[in-house]
Amino acid sequence: MIGQEYRAPGRFVDSDSPQLTAFARAASAGAKDATDAVLRLYRAVRDEILYDAYVDWTDPNVFRASAVLAAKRGFCVGKACLLAACARVLGVPSRLGFADVRNHMTSPRLYERMKTDVFRWHAYCDLHLSGKWVKATPAFNASLCERLGVKPLAFDGWTDSLFQPFDNAGRKHMEYVVDRGTFADVPFETILADFRAHYAALFGEERLAGDFQAEAVAAS
Repeated sequence: MIGQEYRAPGRFVDSDSPQLTAFARAASAGAKDATDAVLRLYRAVRDEILYDAYVDWTDPNVFRASAVLAAKRGFCVGKACLLAACARVLGVPSRLGFADVRNHMTSPRLYERMKTDVFRWHAYCDLHLSGKWVKATPAFNASLCERLGVKPLAFDGWTDSLFQPFDNAGRKHMEYVVDRGTFADVPFETILADFRAHYAALFGEERLAGDFQAEAVAAS
């Protein structure tokens, strides 16, 4: 039995947003079934919304699906939230999954501020398709992946789609370190408190800003 919390609008998975509803229906137009519709949504969120790690973590809108759609950019949590909200628009149950990952694709300035390559509370979207939950990760847009020598992450609607451990050159790309479980909506206060505790330099007077797409580099 799928709980109603995975179908209904939430504080951040705001699937009742008119603009988001219109986006979801347009992106999935012509789909032959629910899985095909979700695959179209996945590609739209992955590639039309640019990945951007230079965000204001204290701003709830950075985590809110409709706001990420309006900005046309967001980091992993916001993009996973957007895919989850779009799925709910179409009647597909969805939830958010979180894990700590060792990320080998970052920017020098971001690494300097974080003092680590471990990204806490990385997010993916868990979708209920064909009678089971399946993971989808729409974080990195295809143009960013191609520039950095990483194959854009595909999703077939049946098998889990998580980050590849190595890039095209055999360099380490992503390692999953800690599984934090799944949630019906973004645990914003918990994530923010954890970020403040572990990434204090990101919350200084001068917020990290710039073009992450241009600055991002793969591990050497």
